[in-house]
Amino acid sequence: MTANKQRPPAPIKEWLALRLLQFSAVLPLPLSRALGAVIGRCGALLQSRSYLVTLKNLELCFPAMPVAERRQIARLSLAETGKMLLETGSIWLREIAWVNKKILRVHNQSLLDAALASNRGVVLLAPHLGNWEVLGLYLAQVSNVTSLYQPPDMPQFETIIRQSREKSGAKLVPTNRRGVMALLKALKAGELTAILPDQVPDKKAGGSFAPFFGQPALTMTLVHNLLRSANCVALAGYAQRVPGGFEIHFLEADAEIYSVDPALALAAMNRAVEQCVLQIPEQYQWEYKRFRKQPDNKPNPYSPG
Repeated sequence: MTANKQRPPAPIKEWLALRLLQFSAVLPLPLSRALGAVIGRCGALLQSRSYLVTLKNLELCFPAMPVAERRQIARLSLAETGKMLLETGSIWLREIAWVNKKILRVHNQSLLDAALASNRGVVLLAPHLGNWEVLGLYLAQVSNVTSLYQPPDMPQFETIIRQSREKSGAKLVPTNRRGVMALLKALKAGELTAILPDQVPDKKAGGSFAPFFGQPALTMTLVHNLLRSANCVALAGYAQRVPGGFEIHFLEADAEIYSVDPALALAAMNRAVEQCVLQIPEQYQWEYKRFRKQPDNKPNPYSPG
């Protein structure tokens, strides 16, 4: 008989991340956030890569803002990222009832209710702001939700993430043509999808440059294509981190997002993201290299020198 091959041990980094996730899941929310804030502040103090990228993004997006104010937002932003890192264990691993108790208030629920009542389907723009995992869990309890899903780089997290996002009823589909067709089908049936609109699209997804806080940003065309193909409604939303839990916010999207002109529609989508970010700029994921791809072969603003 041939001996069964055993899987090689997980990389140390993945093992530590999993242990941290499990440890943070048993902590009271105020404690996990406090520890996360300390981690984030240490990153700022040590001038970490995330802190330097955050400063660069704030410089690009708010050139008129005093340097001291940008640095203050950068420090707060890393602290908020640390909070999200440690609170995610509870959100992923605890029961949905625990998450629901932490949703303390919902603002402008009537916007979402009216959009769903139209039976046209809803595309919810959910930027990397606050805690988007909480927003996704809430949405799946309000309507049938179909969302694109990209497996994580760390295989041990695959089951955890899928079970978490599906525990309130969401349907996850792959980030390929088959998945996009599933989104279209759901929208035409009057259902909902939530999309992270502020990611740099890969070559397969397609994208065009549109202004984001005055800077050219490679922007996904997926939302524009869905709105044109399914004649659905666009809203924006985010889950704000507040003492004791979260508050959900819904906002109307800029009217030009429905334009047949892709340039106008993509600019309007980015303005919807800006509108959300300006409400709580310290809770935005500024450490993401949003402008790493530039038009006309211009240099990457994050490159040294």
